[in-house]
Amino acid sequence: MLSRERVESVLDRIRPLMQADGGDIELIEVHGNSARVRLTGMCSGCPSAHMTLYMGVEMALREEIKEFEELQVV
Repeated sequence: MLSRERVESVLDRIRPLMQADGGDIELIEVHGNSARVRLTGMCSGCPSAHMTLYMGVEMALREEIKEFEELQVV
């Protein structure tokens, strides 16, 4: 199972890139091998948010945490 600390560690590396564009990402919950996140700031309404989440955040989580399964957005 995932730990909150491992997921936060990956998000901490991605966060500065999102903050540079006026947004951020918040870890809401880790459940089993999935993580629930919320986009904030400019990222919450950005048309590229879907690509950022799944091509950036989810790929980084999969590379670093082999047991990671799913990223859910709330």
